[in-house]
Amino acid sequence: MSTDKAQSWVYCEEFLQEDDIVLRARERAAQLGCTPVLPGSGAALSVLAAAVAARAVVEIGTGAGVGSLYLLRGMPADGVLTTIDLEVEHQRAAKEAFVEERVKPTRTRTISGRALDVVPRLTDGGYDLVFVDADKENYPGYVEQAVRLLRPGGVLAVDNALWHDRVADPARRDETTTTIREVGRIVRADDRLLPALLPTGDGLLVAVKR
Repeated sequence: MSTDKAQSWVYCEEFLQEDDIVLRARERAAQLGCTPVLPGSGAALSVLAAAVAARAVVEIGTGAGVGSLYLLRGMPADGVLTTIDLEVEHQRAAKEAFVEERVKPTRTRTISGRALDVVPRLTDGGYDLVFVDADKENYPGYVEQAVRLLRPGGVLAVDNALWHDRVADPARRDETTTTIREVGRIVRADDRLLPALLPTGDGLLVAVKR
């Protein structure tokens, strides 16, 4: 990346300043060893949620709730976020963030368990937005389920779509990079989806279900 491009990326990431609630959620994430969405991707999630007036959202990978906060801030006041994570400690940290944000308990549904066990039980076409930010090896399965969950006009968002700038380098052939690169191909080739790859954060792959 040229110096100018790198400066532009930093400028975009710092375009909106994060408040204390999000920063504290980031601190909890660091303590737990989970990596949340970067600020640029978080801001994009808020915009996407607001653009489709997302009243029903699924988040695969709660982490410490940083992405959850961004989604909730873009959703209408009556919107409900269903967020799934295998780690109970992560969800406990996310609930701390929800309390600080003064989110009504009825607006969040936290489910502990393997996402590939939980997501198939959710309703076909019942969701306005699905955000994928969990274990990378299962991204293909998560994306397949996400398309099923979305209503027409609903939005898919997949974090880490550039995976530390490795996806764009064809010489990178490690398993995680290869998996994420394949997810990009799957989304791009799916006639049901209208996709774009945004270079914000660590890469945000987005698509609208036709």
